Order: sequence, then structure tokens, then C-alpha cells
Amino acid sequence: MAAPLKVEFHFDFGSPNAYLAELVLPAIEQRTGVKFDHVPVLLGGVYKATGNMSPADSLRGIKNKPEYNELETQRFLRRHNITKFRSNPFFPVNTLMLMRGVVAAEFEGLFRPYFRAAYDHMWVEPKKMDDPQVFRDAFLTSGLDIDRIIARAQQDDVKKKLIENTNSAVARGTFGSPTFFVGNEIYFGKDSLRDVEEEIIAQQAAARRKTA
Repeated sequence: MAAPLKVEFHFDFGSPNAYLAELVLPAIEQRTGVKFDHVPVLLGGVYKATGNMSPADSLRGIKNKPEYNELETQRFLRRHNITKFRSNPFFPVNTLMLMRGVVAAEFEGLFRPYFRAAYDHMWVEPKKMDDPQVFRDAFLTSGLDIDRIIARAQQDDVKKKLIENTNSAVARGTFGSPTFFVGNEIYFGKDSLRDVEEEIIAQQAAARRKTA
């Protein structure tokens, strides 16, 4: 029996495009029957390793391109009927605490509630999530045992796992977030989701032909 197709979503909570892309993944999962693995990576580490920078920096001072990026975002929101999204007025936010926290939450069996809450506090009801007190208070309002997660996030195995994820992603071709892998095929950006889905379907069909 063939192994199930491995599909991955590499994310950092600091990327609004990763947040928007993640909202579309459940529909792709439903249509294709796959389940995306959610892989936390530290975007600052990715940028440092690749010489890349955030759009907030790379587009500064460029005429028309930032406005076009905003136009594309509005089109994406309409296309996928996304109504719960607000720009974070504190952007860019240092996401080291958030990303260590999600690794710690995964180790503690709390990945999904932490993941959802973190995105909500970044892009639905935006807060300055690199402020330790704001961070703690926000997750408390979401009903998480955040002190447990904060303590776990200080452990070496959590820090090591986030570094390993980030270095591995860069070695495979990652330069930003969101990045997707369908098997070994890499795709970047929320606007590549149609291609991601087409590749999933193509690889599923190829696997069926091999086993027929």
C-alpha cells in the first residue's frame, strides 16, 4: 500500500500572507483528502540565512508596488470570503516567543488551540505580541495554560526543534512564508494555492496509476 502523500505548510505567525493562506487550507484538504502538516519556522532565521527581507522593508520607497500588493490582498480576501483580518498596527512583530511557544504547545499536546489563538491575536484582534505581558494576557483570554507553555518554551529541546525546522526548510529551498511542499515540490506564497492543489491532485493520480 502506497504511503499517503506528504504535504506541508511552513509558517511564521508574523506573516499575514501565511495567516490568509492557512484559512484556505481546510477547503483544499476537504477537496483532496490530504492533511497538511503544519511546520513552524522562524522567519527571521530564514531571512538571515537567505539574505531575504520582509515586504515591509523590500517595498519601502517603491512607487506603485505596495499599492498593488494591497490590491492583491483585497482580491484574495474577496475570493475566499475572508472577513476576519486586520493589519497589525505593531507590525513587524518579533515572533521568537510566538514560534517557540507553538513548538512548546505541540510538545504539550496543545498545538491546535495555541495555533488558532496566536493567529487571532496577530491578525484578527491584533496586538503587540512581542511584549511579554501582552503575550501572556492574550493567551489567558483564549483559555490556554500559557504559563505552562512559556515554561516549556524555555527548554533546550524546544529551541533546538525550531532551529532544526528553520534550517531544514532553508536547505529545501525556503526563503519566506508561507511556503508549501507537496512531496518534494516547493511552492511559495498565498497566490500559489491553486498550483498547490493541482500538484496534490497530480501526485495522487500518479500514485494511483503506480498501484493499479
